[in-house]
Amino acid sequence: MQTIAEIIAEAQGLGSIGAAAIAWQAAEDGVPDGKVRARMHHTLNVMRQSIQDGLAPELRSVSGKVGGQAARMNRPEHLARLGLMGKACAYAMAVAESNACMGKIVAAPTAGSCGILPGVLFAVQEEQGFGDDALVEALFCAAAIGRVIATQATISGAEGGCQAECGAAAGMAAAALCQLYGGTPRQAADACAFALMNSLGLVCDPVHGLVEIPCVYRNVGGAAQALAAAGMAMAGVACPIPCDEVIAAMKDIGDAMPQTLRETGEGGCAACASMCGRG
Repeated sequence: MQTIAEIIAEAQGLGSIGAAAIAWQAAEDGVPDGKVRARMHHTLNVMRQSIQDGLAPELRSVSGKVGGQAARMNRPEHLARLGLMGKACAYAMAVAESNACMGKIVAAPTAGSCGILPGVLFAVQEEQGFGDDALVEALFCAAAIGRVIATQATISGAEGGCQAECGAAAGMAAAALCQLYGGTPRQAADACAFALMNSLGLVCDPVHGLVEIPCVYRNVGGAAQALAAAGMAMAGVACPIPCDEVIAAMKDIGDAMPQTLRETGEGGCAACASMCGRG
């Protein structure tokens, strides 16, 4: 399954992208389906723990730039204002802060974008009661989408900008949400395309070379993008551009991006006066 179109074709016979990904992985590894599911359950548990670790109010990175802010977002009065999106954003920030503070996380697809996928999935699970088995199938859907993005374009910020990291993660999470909600493979692909389309051109500009600013905050934005993209697709809004073409556009944009905006710390937020001691 090298393209989104191939994934959709395979998934239509098996019922979902997640089911197709499980079958493909089991065949690739030469093991029963249950074994690959068990591995993904372990991944799910690592994600769950990273949220809990990241919500600790006392958490601080070595630089002191991030930490403890997810706990602020997770306060009941804040969640009451924003509902599901508020919880997803708080959880996404928690995982990203845990990463910045040297905690154990799952690269999804990268460390810099690690909060988006678990943030939305666990928020939806808590709000709407999905079981872990359903989340595991959603993670397989996300993995299949991420594999195509990685092979057809890139998931490296240094190569393609943050559109390849937080953008890809938002696309993966949007597709996973459609899987979780019982959407069709086509709807999952449309959700991914919307999330990627809305992230095109996002640069990689880490302040002082750390995966903290603006990376942590972009995980929050990516979670919101995933929810919005999945909402459009599940409402029956079809993306006018095929997902494979959006992925190709992302690659072209990344290739055209100047070096200063590809993880060198020479442009964008990294060059702001306040971040360089000139503010």
